[in-house]
Amino acid sequence: MTRIQPSPVAGKWYQDSANMLRYDMSRLVENMSVVRKRTICAVVVPHARYRFSGRVAAGVYMRIDPRRYKRILVMGPSHYLPMPDRISIGDFTHYATPLGLVPVDTEWVARARKLPFVINEPAAHTEEHSDQIQLPLIQSFVSAKIPVVCLVCGQFSRARVIEAGHALLDLLDDETLIVASSDFTHFGARFGYEPAQGEYSGTQGTVEASAFELFASKDVDGFLRYIHATGTSLCGRDPLALLVTMMPSDSKVTRTGIDPSAPNRDAGHSVSYVGALVEGSWKAPVRETKPQPATGPIDDADGRALASLARTVLRRAFKTKCIRPIWGIVPPGVTEGMKGIRGGFVTLKKDGALRGCIGEVIPRREIWKVVTEHALNAAFQDSRFPALEERELGTVAIEISVLTPPEPVVSWCDIRLGRHGIILRKRSRSAVFLPQVAEEQGWSLEETLDNLSVKAGLPPDGWRTETDFLVFEAQVFRE
Repeated sequence: MTRIQPSPVAGKWYQDSANMLRYDMSRLVENMSVVRKRTICAVVVPHARYRFSGRVAAGVYMRIDPRRYKRILVMGPSHYLPMPDRISIGDFTHYATPLGLVPVDTEWVARARKLPFVINEPAAHTEEHSDQIQLPLIQSFVSAKIPVVCLVCGQFSRARVIEAGHALLDLLDDETLIVASSDFTHFGARFGYEPAQGEYSGTQGTVEASAFELFASKDVDGFLRYIHATGTSLCGRDPLALLVTMMPSDSKVTRTGIDPSAPNRDAGHSVSYVGALVEGSWKAPVRETKPQPATGPIDDADGRALASLARTVLRRAFKTKCIRPIWGIVPPGVTEGMKGIRGGFVTLKKDGALRGCIGEVIPRREIWKVVTEHALNAAFQDSRFPALEERELGTVAIEISVLTPPEPVVSWCDIRLGRHGIILRKRSRSAVFLPQVAEEQGWSLEETLDNLSVKAGLPPDGWRTETDFLVFEAQVFRE
């Protein structure tokens, strides 16, 4: 059955007349001479109105040789709807523009829907322009026949953006083109942003250049931290961060153009529009071999050393006034066992009461790095509690949970309290409890699931229908 998404932006962000829109497209490429390349696997394209960013965007699309591709994935940020750690793909077979219908690669969408962070949130597509404004450009300068999939990206945490990027990477081949839709710095009083002073001081141009340099160097940690530290109003942060996690390690990133809009700049504010090409192969070695989770339990001595490492990290944070992890040097005392790829949580308790608890379930990096980062997160970033103060450190007990990889269960009846940690997933909602939570609270299994459901933002009995459960086990270590 044909399901068409009418353009939510025709007549607002671009002309709703086919003839006028074709005329606008022709004006964008006047006197433009470029060479099309078959080596491009991804591009960065701005998404403002065509009179502002259209020429930069057209300059990117005109470099793409359409003969390579069987699908185009357009990743745009969600401007109007909060969607933490989620991507929405609409349930459509075609997108409509005044230039005609754009087919959707429904087979690729069906594969993507198996990913836990991919949802269909209709409200994400009713107004969004970041993806839709790319479609007439693709029709005009690449192909009107290549299937397209529009992905509206929510607001990802660092850990989740890496997980999501790696999962999406598994769905890519060399017949796929990714379009990361992003404007760069929105500068001036209208946008409430000016470059910061002090450590990250600079002009709009220097902030722009630094952000792009970190993107081009494939440094997702540096890219996200720089954006957070400067507060730069880069609206495509999440599509760009996802692309960074996917880019082949030997890929070449080239900027094609940067154009702060002159009309805006004259009014005391401006938006910078950057175009870029990523040349490479999705099937080339993307990075080092994907790390395999460690098998078997971690040694007790290594577990206790992880707890001691967490306290050392917190002491250093108070001493240096820096609450970010330092990855460059492996800390003294880190053994081979502490370098195993595992999931883990860091829990802080004060007088027996919870004082902070953050971690990651999916095994994707060395457990000492998990503990290093989440010790800081549990102390300073757990939104349920105020940031830990230095005077509290001596009274806080530190607990490390080293996890086994999560596995699905057929039914909630298969969950074993005291043994299993639980992940609940229902549509766009999810929540996790460590194995020790139910035991500490004295809950039955049904009481545990009621509370886990509430933690996920669902009614207490929301877990009883259309819900998936995964379970894992934990080794718990204290100093």
